[in-house]
Amino acid sequence: MSEARKDAERADSPLEETDEFRIVELLFFAYRDFVSDPDAILAELGFGRAHHRVIHFVGRHPGMTVADLLDILKITKQSLARVLKQLIDMDYVRQAAGPSDRRQRRLFLTEKGETLRCTLVAPQLRRIEGAMEELAPGERQTVFSFLEKMCDTAQQKC
Repeated sequence: MSEARKDAERADSPLEETDEFRIVELLFFAYRDFVSDPDAILAELGFGRAHHRVIHFVGRHPGMTVADLLDILKITKQSLARVLKQLIDMDYVRQAAGPSDRRQRRLFLTEKGETLRCTLVAPQLRRIEGAMEELAPGERQTVFSFLEKMCDTAQQKC
């Protein structure tokens, strides 16, 4: 059987007709569009999505430890160290020693970091508001419930 014919048969598979498969595709497209605006802003600064994640979570949880951030992001210490060093060197994030353990590094956004966080999230909030503006309260709760159930752990729920 030719590769073209195999591809055609896969395209006609009942799998592609399921709601779940359509959701997979919609999540790909939604994520692509959701990150496109922040990606453009980050690119101007020479940053990527890892920088965005650090800015987001440090802003969301001021004073979090590096260990906490590693746990949330599920990346290597080496990967985080590179990104964090850039953000610290460029005055977006600052480190402070822990109150009881001076070896502990607590992370905070600087004023410049908070401004960037707001700039990055603004187009994402507009996109979400536009998508949810006509939803009834019960439908909004369904969106939250669905997304929370897509996460592997309760820790990632806000």
